[in-house]
Order: sequence, then structure tokens, then C-alpha cells
Amino acid sequence: MRSAQDELVWITADGKIEPIGDLAASRLRGRQGGFRLLPTPQHVVFMRYTGDDGRRDAEDGAIVRIAGEISGPGTLCDVLALLGQTGWRGELNVQLGEESRSVFVDSGNVVGARTNVEEEHFGRILFRFGVIDEEAYEQVMERVRQGELFGGAAVELGLLTREQVYTYLGKQVEEIVFAIMGIADGMYCFLDGFDDADLVFRHNGSINGLLMDGVTRMDEMRYFSQRIPSSEYIPERQAGREPTDAALRPVWEAIDGQSTVLEIARALNLGDFDTTKQLFQLLQAKVIAMRPPATKGGPVEIVEAANAALKQIHQEADSAGRGTVLRTTLASFSDGVYEMLFHGAGPFDNGAFKAEAVVANAAAVAAGGSVERFLKEILYDYVSFALFTASSMLRRDRGKGLGKLIEPLMSRLRPIG
Repeated sequence: MRSAQDELVWITADGKIEPIGDLAASRLRGRQGGFRLLPTPQHVVFMRYTGDDGRRDAEDGAIVRIAGEISGPGTLCDVLALLGQTGWRGELNVQLGEESRSVFVDSGNVVGARTNVEEEHFGRILFRFGVIDEEAYEQVMERVRQGELFGGAAVELGLLTREQVYTYLGKQVEEIVFAIMGIADGMYCFLDGFDDADLVFRHNGSINGLLMDGVTRMDEMRYFSQRIPSSEYIPERQAGREPTDAALRPVWEAIDGQSTVLEIARALNLGDFDTTKQLFQLLQAKVIAMRPPATKGGPVEIVEAANAALKQIHQEADSAGRGTVLRTTLASFSDGVYEMLFHGAGPFDNGAFKAEAVVANAAAVAAGGSVERFLKEILYDYVSFALFTASSMLRRDRGKGLGKLIEPLMSRLRPIG
């Protein structure tokens, strides 16, 4: 799992750049050649490739019109709004660790997108929307590995029509745009212009329209997650109650007490967001209840619940520029029994721990007592302190919102009796 120091480089007193982290070294090795060091504020280093002559030529790569850090979910909404107003033509490239996404815009429209994130590849989009099953996906992937495009191979195999390919290529573009809006940490660059040959499929979606949909989705999902924390949760009908809204009935009828949110989304070809939204409405109408996903097994599930809460807390602290303070405070707090519990298990940069290692340590520390009870007591206190620390560093509204967001996870950690 990536650590912040994996990307660290050191500039020495004589001006040499030395990579500290392995990822930093790898990135530098992939950029051999002459780069121009551009004038920037003291705390920023910006270089672009020029070759040996030190001048920017057409063959040296696209001009960087704007670039910046992503410091929290929604950062790129402002960037997209700007692109919608300017009418620029170019590529918005977004990097998060090893994840890379590009959105191509022209005259206020999104005309294409590209991603290396597996769950956003075309075949996985089709699977997530229930257009194909796992068997069909693997059947097409055999031909993709031989160099064919997923859509074309699926049509030749008779699994999709060309109309379906066209429709869901558009869905893929939209899902990539929505994904970049929610990125909380990373880097973006808007590169001037692009080659039309880079577009496998030409979309035509208004940036402003996608932006409005994406912002609404982000706000609503944050609200929904208080009751439906993940797509692995399982909805159950409430005996003797039915929805009065006919539009919600198809989702209600698909509820069998065994299928997860994701499985219902696939069965109805709705996608995660629309399914979650309708289930939330059914929850508000009190005609269904939500059950947590099947556990991986007692103690591991407890650690994973703590991990999910800690990731949210660290993300909020990082967005506010207080992540280092939070990590330092938690490190000071984690002495004695915490040191034994966390030995060799982390924490990773996102605040989480290696669940199996924590459970193994707990078995030794608990000395024959209940491992699950011990983990709940210790981890509940640890996560509570992390939440208290982070909330005290955030604006009051964000601190209260964070508490509400992770309450479903805290309830799974809270010791009984």
C-alpha cells in the first residue's frame, strides 16, 4: 500500500535531486532527458520536457495550461466548471498514485475519456450495469488479450448489439468524469489540444450538465452512506409494508433478502448510484431495512470496520492539510497495548491496518480471553480518539458531518455491556 514517502525526493544543498521513495525513483527513471525548471513559488517545483536545447518545441509535448494539487473531494469540480466556461480544447489528466484518468474536452463538451482503473474499463462497466455476466466477461476478455477491442469482440460473439456498445461507451465516459470529481488527493494537469485519433469513441456530453449531475451525486451519496455504507449491504423487506410510489416498485420487488445493493443494481441495469438512491427512498418510507454484508469472520470484520472509519477520518484530515498532525498525534497515543496490537500491522498512509496481523497480535495480547471483545474495546477507543482529533482540526460543520458519516461503522465497533 502506497505511503506518502514513496513519492518523496530530496533536493540537496548543491541542487541535486535524489529520490527517497521507490515510486519517486521509478517516476524519475521514466523521465530521462532534458527538462526546463520553470520559475515557481519557493514551495513548488515544476519541470517540463524540452530536450537538450532547453526550448519548448511542438514535439516536446502539449502545453500545460493549468495544473494543481487535489486536496479534497470536489476539487476538480471547479476545474471542470472553468473548462466549461472557457471552451478550451484539450486533455484533463488526473493522477492518483498509480491510477491515471484523462477526460478530453472541446468547446464546453466532454468528448472522450480514458482510464487505467480496472473497474472503469468498458467490460467492467458492462458488468456493473448488468449487461453481461462474469462468464460472458471472461469470454470476451480472452479475445481482448489477443489485441481486440472489448466492444467489437462482444458484438462478434453475439453478446452485445452495436447500439448497446454505443450507449455504454457513453456511460463509461460519464463514470470516469464522476470518478475524478470525487478524488480527494492527487494531481491534475490540463494539456492543450489532443489528437482525435486518441478517442476510441467520440462522446458529446455538456461539461456543465455532467458537473451538475456529478455534484448532486456526490452530495447525495455522502448522505446515503449514513444508511447504506457500501454496495455490499443487503436490503430486506419489512413485513406487511409496500411502497406507495410506483417508481420504486421494481427495486422493491427485486429485494429477496439475499441480494446485495450491487447485485440488485446489476439485475435491473440501474447502476450503483440510482439503485442506492431508490433504496434510500425505500428506507425513508420504512418499507425496507438494511443488513450489513456477510462478515469475513468475527475479528477480521471488526478490524475492517475500524479501517473503513480510519480511512474516512484520514481523508478528511488530509483534505484540510492536517494529516501529518493527525498521524503524529495518533502515533503518540498508540503506546503500551496499542504498540503490541499494531506491531507489524501498520498503520498505512491512509490510516488503515493489515487486518490479519492485528488479529494475530490480538490473540496473543488477549491471552485466552475473547479476541472479538478485546478488539472492539481497543479499536473503538482508537477510532474515537482519531475522530476527536480530526474533528477538532476541522471546521465545525465538517467535523460534525464526519461523525455522522462514520457512525454506522462505529456502531459495529461499539462494545456491548
